[in-house]
Amino acid sequence: MGLIAGLVAGLLARKIVDRGWSAFDDQAPPSPEEEQISMKKLVLALLLEGAVFTLVRGLVDHGSRVAFRRYTGAWPGESGKKDED
Repeated sequence: MGLIAGLVAGLLARKIVDRGWSAFDDQAPPSPEEEQISMKKLVLALLLEGAVFTLVRGLVDHGSRVAFRRYTGAWPGESGKKDED
């Protein structure tokens, strides 16, 4: 289940990054492999990509754990400690 959730998270994050980048530039986000590149655009693209991927991965991971508990009655992982906010 975790593998499938990870794949879904990756696809969803890629779509969000592509849409988010279009607010900054009409071209595709720059890649570190490009020889001639604007450092400003590269930094912005990498920050956007990292933030979105981390956010989506965390939300999907938590959601899959909640679903697992709902169907099995047990929280996956070592201790199942709740964060006390």
